[in-house]
Amino acid sequence: SAFTKKPKTTEVNVGETVVFEAETEKANLKVKWQRDGADITASDKYVIKSEGKTYSLTINNVVKEDDVVYAVIAGSSKVKFELKVKEEVKKAVPPTVPAAPAPAVEPPKKDEPPAAETPKEGQTTEAPPAPEEAKDPIGLFVERPKSGEVTVGGDIVFVTKVAGETMLKKPSVKWFKGKWMDLASKAGKHLQLKESYDRNAKIYTFEMHIIKAKTTYTGGYRCEVSCKDKFDSCNFELVVHEPSNTGGVDIRQAFRRTSAEGSEEAGELDFSGLLKKREEVKVESGPEVDVWEILKSAPPSEYEKIAFQYGITDLRGMLKRLKKMRKAEKKGTAFLKKLDPAYQIDKGQKIKLVVEVANPDAEIKWLKNGQEIQVSGSKYIFESIGNKRILTINHCSLADDAAYECMVGDEKCFTELFVREPPILILRPLEDQMVTVGERVEFECEVSEEGALVKWEKDGVELTREETFKYRFKKDGKKHCLIINETVKEDSGNYMVKTNGGESVAELLVQEKPLEIYQSIADLTVKAKEQAVFKCEVSDEKVKGVWLKNGKEVIPSERIKISHVGRIHKLIIDDVTPADEGDYSFIPDGFAFNLSAKLNFLEIKIDFVPRQEPPKINLDCKSKGPDTITIVAGNKLRLDVPISGDPAPTVTWTKLKKSAEGVQKTEEMADQVIEGQHINELEGRVHVETDKDHSVFIIEGAERGDEGVYNVTVKNPAGEDSANIIIKVIDVPDPPECPRITSIGEDWCTVQWSPPAFDGGRPVLGYILERKKKQGYRWMRLNYDLLKDLTYEAKRMIEGMVYEMRIYAVNAIGMSRPSPSSQPFMPIAPTSEPQGLVVDDISDTSISLKWKPPEKIGAAGLDGYLVEYCKEGSDQWVAAHEGLTERNSISIRNLTTGDKLLFRVRAINLAGPSEPATMGQAISIREIMQRPKIWMPRYLRQTLIKKVGETVNIVIPFQGKPRPKVTWTKDGEPVNSKEINVRNSDKDTIMFIRKAERSHSGKYEVVVQIENMEDKAPIDIQVVDKPGPPVNVKIADVWGFNVALEWNPPKDDGNSEITGYTIQKADKKTMEWFTVFEHYRRTNCVVSDLIMGNEYYFRVFTENMCGLSEQPTASKNSAFIQKTGTVYKPPNYKEPDFNEAPKFTHPLACRSVVSGYNATLSCSVRGSPKPKITWYKNKVNISEDPKYRTFSNQGVLTLEIRKPRPFDGGVYTCKAVNEKGEAETECRLEVRVPQ
Repeated sequence: SAFTKKPKTTEVNVGETVVFEAETEKANLKVKWQRDGADITASDKYVIKSEGKTYSLTINNVVKEDDVVYAVIAGSSKVKFELKVKEEVKKAVPPTVPAAPAPAVEPPKKDEPPAAETPKEGQTTEAPPAPEEAKDPIGLFVERPKSGEVTVGGDIVFVTKVAGETMLKKPSVKWFKGKWMDLASKAGKHLQLKESYDRNAKIYTFEMHIIKAKTTYTGGYRCEVSCKDKFDSCNFELVVHEPSNTGGVDIRQAFRRTSAEGSEEAGELDFSGLLKKREEVKVESGPEVDVWEILKSAPPSEYEKIAFQYGITDLRGMLKRLKKMRKAEKKGTAFLKKLDPAYQIDKGQKIKLVVEVANPDAEIKWLKNGQEIQVSGSKYIFESIGNKRILTINHCSLADDAAYECMVGDEKCFTELFVREPPILILRPLEDQMVTVGERVEFECEVSEEGALVKWEKDGVELTREETFKYRFKKDGKKHCLIINETVKEDSGNYMVKTNGGESVAELLVQEKPLEIYQSIADLTVKAKEQAVFKCEVSDEKVKGVWLKNGKEVIPSERIKISHVGRIHKLIIDDVTPADEGDYSFIPDGFAFNLSAKLNFLEIKIDFVPRQEPPKINLDCKSKGPDTITIVAGNKLRLDVPISGDPAPTVTWTKLKKSAEGVQKTEEMADQVIEGQHINELEGRVHVETDKDHSVFIIEGAERGDEGVYNVTVKNPAGEDSANIIIKVIDVPDPPECPRITSIGEDWCTVQWSPPAFDGGRPVLGYILERKKKQGYRWMRLNYDLLKDLTYEAKRMIEGMVYEMRIYAVNAIGMSRPSPSSQPFMPIAPTSEPQGLVVDDISDTSISLKWKPPEKIGAAGLDGYLVEYCKEGSDQWVAAHEGLTERNSISIRNLTTGDKLLFRVRAINLAGPSEPATMGQAISIREIMQRPKIWMPRYLRQTLIKKVGETVNIVIPFQGKPRPKVTWTKDGEPVNSKEINVRNSDKDTIMFIRKAERSHSGKYEVVVQIENMEDKAPIDIQVVDKPGPPVNVKIADVWGFNVALEWNPPKDDGNSEITGYTIQKADKKTMEWFTVFEHYRRTNCVVSDLIMGNEYYFRVFTENMCGLSEQPTASKNSAFIQKTGTVYKPPNYKEPDFNEAPKFTHPLACRSVVSGYNATLSCSVRGSPKPKITWYKNKVNISEDPKYRTFSNQGVLTLEIRKPRPFDGGVYTCKAVNEKGEAETECRLEVRVPQ
């Protein structure tokens, strides 16, 4: 705390001036004063001063509204105090009947808040509304409930008001007693909760009515109000007082000598002095003395003298009470309420540690792990409110998980604070990625909490920030990223992110870069004898390719040269001829695209064409058969056919239909074609362009349906000519069929597929395989080189993850569309072999085996075990049971005696059987004789002691083969099966007695026998009970303050050794028994420190291990302790006659009582012999009426009327009668109803 001197709660009268002072450790601090949570500014009403370390607040002309809570704040320290304002006290009207009991309704006390004013009978008083300036500008309360006091049986109302101007809906208010008791569940006869709403003032009023309060209602209460994100609370106290008593209690009265009520020894009954007024009682012995203070300061040797002086007869009781008082003094008094043993809080939350100290001005220290906590920022806040000291820890972190102490002087209280960190969950997992070499990769995941710690791993190895900064880790709120700037082939693998609440795995595949075209080939137009050069440049200098002319591969020759230097590919044609004209393409190996260009031949010639020249088609190799032109699907086909004829012929293109067997020769094809399809469109995808000397057939974007035989016919008046051209369209292959998963392993699988139905016109060069996770969407390529075979073993998969596969077929043209996905599958593997296969038991026809589970089970789990056996030298294994067994042991029966068998156990799961677990050698099926042996438990090697009624359950294990015979005997005779149950098994025997009796004690023996071999074990059982009482207790001698006792041991010791005796004494007057000796071993004792003049009786209990005997044995005679010194012999006088007629020494007094509250009428009488008392109401005997109760105590007579009503008023008479005469007294009782 920053304060060395704190302001204290002060009580003043209305109109006075009050000054509060505070001192700080340092000078010139910024100190502010608050009133009900609002800052106080200097004015005529409030005067604020500061001089160095001293600060003061002066409040002038105090009014009742100033009775609120104030606070002074310096730094993070805050001290609260109260100003209590008293009003002028009005003169109280004295009660009319002094002897009436305390009324249930008390007038308000001087320091009692108005809200706690005690209401009258049948009426409830509310606290006056708070003034406008008393509103809380910070909290939700307009008026807070005030602490109050009430007498038992009275009513009280607590009122709170909440401002509703800024609230969209009604606030929720809860009333609590203590910390956690919600009073809403306790509403009923004694507790009522009410609420109302003032629409004009927009104020909610909530009331708690406590009806007919009880003393148990005393305590601290709390009112909580909440509305959406707003919350406020207020504490208040309720004190319930007992009704006031008419006289005090003398602490010595409990230990003074007393006599039986109404006995003849009581002497003369004159108690008139007790009925006098309290202020008139005069104590002649001097001022009141606190006997306990005298005893605490006196030495033990003076205890007896002090007890005799003050009339205390029970010395033992006095010493016990004095011992308890001294123990109570040793207890710590600095703390009224200590810290709980431990607290738990979630990370990031706020917690308050609260203690209550006995001294409100006490200075405390807070320590964390033994180090004092200093004021620093807003992390720790120290508060002092009256007796409470509060340490608030804001934004708890793992560093706050420690041991805390609160120290007041030399006293401490301890607690532990546990800060719980919630598990970090992965909300969005990692995704598989496939990139090319050199690209940037970013793995991203999202977790459940900002700033959480995660760990990145690659193939099980943790990743760190290396010197080359290859890996970069980034955090953005809940997002965590792993960045790899420039990937290489070695970066491929499984990457994992881990938190304390989960993990996520993703795979990264890094492949070579795609081929880029830096320079494509261009169309050329050349003349005869010139050189044509096609040139292209690609990104990878290792890539080779094929040059095609009109779909046919170009063969190098002396005139045609193909070169590949670095990234540049060239096709050089020397001495160009018209035959070199056409479409040229370059296709890189392994890539599904080509580069195309056209070579145009420019020929200048002058022809002298005779008239009427028949038409002619000038095609290469016309006489050898139809020309075949190959084109890649999707490319453009431009077929330029030179023609001649005069006049210019008409050109007709026709696509011929194929026969069933295809077209092999031109003549055969012509015979088979019945009708054709003419192509004469000038526009569209397939069209014809005709010129004087040539005709051009064009297909834009060739398709597979364009393949076939095409006929071109030219006609003019001089004749006609025709030619057939075969166009072949080559394409990527069809997609293969759905792949099949033929076998599965722990992290691998074997994939098999069939070739595509159509290879695209070119041989399939290989296949590409891809896989993806079932729940993912990214396909990962598994091979970089083309697969030639139709099977592939895929590896590096995660066991237990579901995958799918698909296939691509690749030919010289490119890659097909993907095949349909395979059926989902999960890489799993059989378990490892079971461990530790051993023989557990064996007989002539059976064997028992047991084993341990496999060391490695895997994601597929374990379905069960398969146990097999075969004869030695054979390889025919026989299953020992049907199906699988889930147990780790098995018994195989019905075997042939003498056979030598081999056994094996395999673990079975979804992936199949594991490797078998076997034993090194064959087992011979023959029982092994085992000598009987009893394994006696350690606790049975000594006498087993049980109490009567307890259960006896003895389990004795043994061994022996074949199964031995077990016999139980008691004292040489077989045990009685009706009283003792015996159950035997192959390995143990059990003896069970439900309720032990004394007759079950004895020597038992268990015998385990196999043929002529046996083993025995003795067991001693002792059943004990409580002993009988001792015999013949007598008083042997009496001298001084001592009595000698003797007795004989009991006849029945309970079957157990007598451990001692308990001796008790009793004064003849009270007959209250007090223990003198416990666990006394001898049969005689001396009882000392007896009080002279008293007469004592004695009794003795016997004790053994079961406890004390049920009944004691008492001495027949009593021991009287004579007074020491000269014996006074009184003279003989004539016995006087004390008998007298009844006489009322204190008559009945008239009374006026309140309806509904018990009333009493009292008087005192004397007379001998004791008179008979009779009560009357209006001359009617009421002694038997249950509404009335009568009491008589040492001559004081009392009549109690239970909850009187107005009709109970009247004249009451008390009549006393004995053999000497009679007397009576009467009074009038008035019962009034409260207004």
